[in-house]
Order: sequence, then structure tokens, then C-alpha cells
Amino acid sequence: MARKTQGPEIERLIQLLARMPGLGPRSARKAALALLKRRADLLEPLSRAMSEAAERLRDCPVCGNLDTVAPCTICSDERRDRTMIVVVEEIGDLWALERAGVVNGLYHVLGGHLSPLDGIGPDQLAIPRLVERAVPPVTEVLLALNATVEGQSTAHYVREQIAASGVAVSVLQQGVPVGGELDYLDDGTLAAAIRSRRPL
Repeated sequence: MARKTQGPEIERLIQLLARMPGLGPRSARKAALALLKRRADLLEPLSRAMSEAAERLRDCPVCGNLDTVAPCTICSDERRDRTMIVVVEEIGDLWALERAGVVNGLYHVLGGHLSPLDGIGPDQLAIPRLVERAVPPVTEVLLALNATVEGQSTAHYVREQIAASGVAVSVLQQGVPVGGELDYLDDGTLAAAIRSRRPL
């Protein structure tokens, strides 16, 4: 039987860190130890930042982004091209495109992709809100969805829903490998995919 080497507070920190994507029990222990060793310059500021974020974060009622203001900073920015809506699966994808600096349009976060096996249908995603937004002055909806089977199925479903609006629907082209997720692609690949988008 393994012996306890730390108090319940530290064990709870490790358990919570282990629930983060990409962190297993061993990585969580290493992360916890790094935080605990650097309490003054890392753990305490991180704790304050996380508490502040938890208090102030809002879901944007327009696009689904996370921000401290609603509507979010992107939706409120008058310099944005309001003729284009870029549709992404998750907020991380939006952040990846913004980091690459290749999109000046507005966004729409679906909140995932269609997956009947997991019980995720159109009603669980923000597709109806997108259909409402796909009206003038919008002239193009760019489906920047992951190049997975689920992402492509979602793209086809969304295209069918928007078809009656007369708004052009395009998809990413070169640079996105099959099975690739936008959040993990480099900025150059994302830029090439945006520039070479094609009608769907």
C-alpha cells in the first residue's frame, strides 16, 4: 500500500491538475511540485489570476467566445470585417486563428462537433444561432472546422442549414492534414489554409 507523502491540500491540488488536458498523475505531481516550490512568484499570482478569471469571465452571447466583457472584444471591435463569419469548433481554435493573425472577420464557436455516438446532435451545438447570424451584411461563412470525420460531417450539416440564406460557404483548403486539429497547427499552416479556402 502506497504511503501518503503530503497533506490533503497538496493531494487535492495534484488531483485537480491531473484533470487538465495533457496532464496525467505523474505530470500533475511535477506541476504541483513546481508550483509549491515557487509559491511567491508562481503559485500565489496564479491563484489570484485564476480566481479573478473565474469571477469575471463571461460567455459572449453573440459568438460564444470567452472574455471579461459581453459581447466579447472581437464582436465589439468595429474594425472587424463584418461580412465574414469564421466558424470554429472550440474556443481554442478561435485563439489559434487569432494568434496566427490571418483572420479579420467575426467568429462563431459551435461548442464541439456532431457526434451521434456521444449523443451530440445539432441541438447541443450553437448551429441555430449561426443560422440567425448568416444574414446581410454577412456574405461569407468560413467553416474552419477540424479535418476529422466529425468536423467534416459538421461542416456539411452547417452548409445545408445555411444554404437557404444565399451566403457563400467556404472551407479551409491546403495545409490542414486529415485528422488535424486547428489548435495544434503552426501559424504558417493556418495562414495558408485561410488564404486558399475554397467554396463548399
